[in-house]
Amino acid sequence: MKIVLFGIPGAGKSTQGNLLSRQLHIPYLSTGHIFRKIAQEKTQWGRYIKETMAAGLLIPDKETITIVDEYLSRREYQKGYILDGFPRNLHQAKTFANHIDSVIYLKIPDKESLWRIAGRESEGRDDDTIAAMKKRIEIFHKYTKPVLDYYRRKKLLVEIDGSKSIKHVNKYLLKSLGKSIGKNGLTSWHKRRKVLLAIVGLPGAGKSVAAEYFKKRGFPVIRLGQITDDIIKERKLVNNNANNKIVREELRAKHGMDAYIVRNIPKIRHEFESGPVVVIDGMRSYEEYLSAQKNFRNVFLLAVVADKQVRYSRLKRRKTRSNLSGPDRDLQEVVNLNMGPTIALADSLIINNGTALDFEDKLEDVYRQVYFGLD
Repeated sequence: MKIVLFGIPGAGKSTQGNLLSRQLHIPYLSTGHIFRKIAQEKTQWGRYIKETMAAGLLIPDKETITIVDEYLSRREYQKGYILDGFPRNLHQAKTFANHIDSVIYLKIPDKESLWRIAGRESEGRDDDTIAAMKKRIEIFHKYTKPVLDYYRRKKLLVEIDGSKSIKHVNKYLLKSLGKSIGKNGLTSWHKRRKVLLAIVGLPGAGKSVAAEYFKKRGFPVIRLGQITDDIIKERKLVNNNANNKIVREELRAKHGMDAYIVRNIPKIRHEFESGPVVVIDGMRSYEEYLSAQKNFRNVFLLAVVADKQVRYSRLKRRKTRSNLSGPDRDLQEVVNLNMGPTIALADSLIINNGTALDFEDKLEDVYRQVYFGLD
């Protein structure tokens, strides 16, 4: 099913898009998400996108169409998608080649939009100001309303009162798509292929933050380093670099370089009984990766990297294990623990030097790829 969501800022497109994504099991894609990623890049084009969005203006048609077409050609969108923020004008609508099943317009008054925007907490976005919102509302009425008429003539448009409660809007929206939530929910689709999502990266890169993000998405998380922490606690040792090294080397000398995966195989299999995706926080050695592939076949490697000083600064701010950092620890993980190949062979690599919102946007891409694309 291919769905397009329309509405002025604050209409609830993101809220309803994410709800529908979970209910219909198809990915939600916002062009704003795509452009915010580009705006983070330290390039002339990135600066242009950032300034254009901050002013509440639209990205030119040619570039917008190219970017959207490229995203929708990816594997994770082949079974359907929920698209927010495109097409914004008649030229885009007529040029857009993808077949659309339904176009949903969440309709709210302009005043309601501004009240909702004013009530939002700051998310660190330059384009989320009242002045920018007023400009975007003006552009919507001028350029996007003709698109609604275009889809109305094609008998694809459904208008919904977006000023109602989230639950009410969602219920009506599902009805418009021929769906409803029963006692057992929507069961028309389920992910058949089981995927082990393994997060790799040096200390402070953001592995734990990434794991927490996927946990909120409903994926169980197994932290490999918990084995080390438990042994150190059991021996009543200080949890520092030296003792970490001793414990890790003991385990690997006794059980092999894949010790941490081997010791967690029963736990991983147990988690797979209740869901299609299990997350490993902190895979290190290449041997662990090979062992994971041997036992679970579908292993997706996500490498999270960050500049050295950025990582060290983050580690110093940790409430626990803040002393587990430095060049010696880095070399030990890359060389002694053979982490280099797992980063080099990653299926997806995220550079995490920016804001939390930027990192979350990148993780959202991985979530869609793993959950919807690998099936």
